[in-house]
Amino acid sequence: MENEELIKKCTEAAKKWLSPSFDAETRAEVQAMLDAEDKTPLIDAFYRNLEFGTGGLRGIMGAGTNRMNKYIVGMATQGFANYVLKAFPGRKDLAAVVGHDCRNHGREFAETVAAIFSANGIKCYLFESLRPTPEISFAIRKLHAQCGVNVTASHNPKEYNGYKAYWEDGAQVLSPHDTGIIEEVNKVTIDDVKFDANWDLIEIIGGEMDYDYMTAVHEALIDQDVINRQKDLNIVYSAMHGTGRVVVPLCLRSWGFQNIHVVPEQMVIDGNFPTVVSPNPENAEAMTLGMKLGTKLNADLVVATDPDADRLAIVCRDNKGEWIIINGNQTCMMFCYYIIKNKKALSQLKSTDFLVKTIVTTEVIAEIAKKNNVELRDCYTGFKWIAREIAISEGKQKYIGGGEESFGFLPYDKVRDKDAPASICLICEIAAWAKDQGKTLYDLLMQIYSEYGFSKEFTINVVKPGKSGADEIKQMMADFRTNPPKELGGSKVVTIKDYQTLQLADVNAGTVKHLDMPATSNVLQYFCEDGTKVSVRPSGTEPKIKFYCEVKGKMTSAEDYPVLSEKAMEKIEAIKVSLKL
Repeated sequence: MENEELIKKCTEAAKKWLSPSFDAETRAEVQAMLDAEDKTPLIDAFYRNLEFGTGGLRGIMGAGTNRMNKYIVGMATQGFANYVLKAFPGRKDLAAVVGHDCRNHGREFAETVAAIFSANGIKCYLFESLRPTPEISFAIRKLHAQCGVNVTASHNPKEYNGYKAYWEDGAQVLSPHDTGIIEEVNKVTIDDVKFDANWDLIEIIGGEMDYDYMTAVHEALIDQDVINRQKDLNIVYSAMHGTGRVVVPLCLRSWGFQNIHVVPEQMVIDGNFPTVVSPNPENAEAMTLGMKLGTKLNADLVVATDPDADRLAIVCRDNKGEWIIINGNQTCMMFCYYIIKNKKALSQLKSTDFLVKTIVTTEVIAEIAKKNNVELRDCYTGFKWIAREIAISEGKQKYIGGGEESFGFLPYDKVRDKDAPASICLICEIAAWAKDQGKTLYDLLMQIYSEYGFSKEFTINVVKPGKSGADEIKQMMADFRTNPPKELGGSKVVTIKDYQTLQLADVNAGTVKHLDMPATSNVLQYFCEDGTKVSVRPSGTEPKIKFYCEVKGKMTSAEDYPVLSEKAMEKIEAIKVSLKL
């Protein structure tokens, strides 16, 4: 009965897409779903409306309310425009910045967004072609715009596209704006959308903004002298078919690096990502071509950006000369370590400086900050929360860096989203600093573990697609709240944090305290007496539930690392059993 009701609901929603407001191609695609005996595609396409999550609007391209297409983009933008007009009543100089990455339909969607903003009387600065996400964030602040949109699905597979919505601070929208926009979007029908552009209100931007952005990126540089000494650092870079292809090499050269090589096959703009299974820097497979070229050229390191150039990947040589990928936690940890150590050495570190990490990112960073008397703040997953910390301390304290385990970092405050071009420049400076001492990035990583404690992180992704998958994920979270684990891999759970109820439970004492956070979030965390930490959260952008595991250990030298890593993975396998995964 429940399934019949769902099919009926989806059928009614789909029939609305057969009206003349939709083009012939869309109507044909919807009619085929209605006519098909298997109603699964119909349900998946129409069982809900795409909503703003931690990364904005994101979905598989195709016809339907749960798909990315020009009509969903149009209705989202009309709702966004309506909200902007309400948020700034009577203001005559409203402006928006619009960009896109290399994805299929990216230019079409971006031009649709620009047309609708302009039709609603909002001036639109539209980038001439694909640009990195951090440059969109920068441009919003530079041009004093009230909002912005970047059409991108970041690191998702080729079937996806997305829509990142930004506010006037250059950060992705937070409460109350996110819910306010959703409310406005939900009121919009296709007939409400003003698709006809007012070309007098659309201004194409490009080269000058690139120059200003690259000038800003230079502010993340800490030690010019070390770069000058190691200007021939051998760097291989891959744009992974996306937006970093021009900006990243130019930024590296502006910092003083002179020995930069690119992976030619992956410098080609292509939304089908022909050289990778998935354009995700978290996947080792995506770095294969870079490592091959790195071997051929005897490179010091291989770096890459994802399609919209907000995330980065770093590959360096281990103590045996083999290529290894520095994971997201290690990347964030290495940045924080270097920023503190070298700002202190150059007398640049101030008592009011602060760092930010997300709650699921390694706790080794907390040890580094604590031992160096630097303030570290924990925030929710999603860079908009890091941007919030920058904003609330602006003019009072200085942000010097922040990141998350998913390969995102921001080393300066001119941008309010993760910034791969700036981060790649800084990691190359770090590699130059290490080489100046006869070390590699791997040696530096071992040094950090020896000084601050070993940690092994591993993320378990349980994929649950479609409506049934969303229901399963919801039930899994409910079960964890009702029956929390008493042990994880043999380690006793002593603290439970529930960010939905904002409660911290001390298991041994039997007490509950309030968690001081700016909002609630559907995240659970379990901390064990031996330092083991497991965080559980549904993904805000993909149909999966994520388990972030962190296992601690004591490391005295680099020789301990392989054994500790092996033991940690055994522990993580035991944690899977405890979680019934």
